[in-house]
Amino acid sequence: MHLSEELKKRYTKDKHSVREAQRIAEFIAFGPVVFQVSRLMLKWGILEMLRDEELTSDEVAERAGITKYAAKCVMEASLTIGTVLVDSNSGKFTISKIGWFLVNDPATIVNIDFNHDVNYLGMFDLETALKEGRPAGLKQLGNWSTIYEGLSTLPEKAKSSWFAFDHFYSDSSFEEALKIVFASSPKTLMDVGGNTGRWAMQCVSYDENVDVTIVDLPQQLDMMRENVSGKNGADRIHVYPTNLLDENNGLPDSSHWDVIWMSQFLDCFSEKEILSILKRAVKVMDADSTMYIMETLWNRQKYEPAAFCLTQISLYFTAMANGNSKMYGSDELTELVDKAGLKIEAIHDNLGQGHSILCCRKK
Repeated sequence: MHLSEELKKRYTKDKHSVREAQRIAEFIAFGPVVFQVSRLMLKWGILEMLRDEELTSDEVAERAGITKYAAKCVMEASLTIGTVLVDSNSGKFTISKIGWFLVNDPATIVNIDFNHDVNYLGMFDLETALKEGRPAGLKQLGNWSTIYEGLSTLPEKAKSSWFAFDHFYSDSSFEEALKIVFASSPKTLMDVGGNTGRWAMQCVSYDENVDVTIVDLPQQLDMMRENVSGKNGADRIHVYPTNLLDENNGLPDSSHWDVIWMSQFLDCFSEKEILSILKRAVKVMDADSTMYIMETLWNRQKYEPAAFCLTQISLYFTAMANGNSKMYGSDELTELVDKAGLKIEAIHDNLGQGHSILCCRKK
């Protein structure tokens, strides 16, 4: 298994003392409580208050507009969670380093909202999802076979948190990705799984000579049209509605595609489905076409917290999204790329929030 140097340090040896291990085990046992208490400390603005000044629990109750009982419960729990510290003499609380990250780290804030609004209730059915290979928890949000069919009609908070999560992780890498993709000045670009059109708009804004064709589900393309309507360069964005889960549906066949782009797309499919999609892509490529696959590969992360987040996000795909995909490691994807008839010419790591780009050509 390939592991980045940082991950080798963390995942190949047990460095916890017995007491540390015991505490982490209890932390896991009370994980749902830890999550909800910490979420409320954010929602009620308590951590933000404690970032700026020291306060007693009674003062917190008054400022947050909650009862003294509620304040004591969440403050004492947060103390043992580690998000706040207390002065044993004055009884005043202040924020800890962990609490500071909860308040100030954009990734953490996005992840909390995503887990509460999209995943929390559905994770109760994770066991069923893993055993049956279907998103058993999705029923908490709506009656679809996959979450992608229902993105446009998700409950409002779930929709807002889903797209904030998706855009946060993809948008951070766009600037670096554009330099890589447009180094060869492509004129035709197929964006497979173009979602709301954010990448396509980046492309037509970056180079006025490129035409982009977005391949996605019809309902996704409806949202995309709405998002790009009237914007400069939108006339160079074209659509190809299809459901790639159906192996009979091919990709648009042009006289030549300079670039085929797949960003945060293949993680939405099982390995069998990925292989089928890649083979269909190879059919419309020629010797001068380049396929760029951008994914957050968990085993190539520079920092360990990113690998932790990505492997947990895999279970969102299991319980909520489709029941059979995950955040893949590079070992899995490179094997599938090879089987599909592609060769990897280069890998660019550590783009944005931990993305990698596989640059592939037809064998």
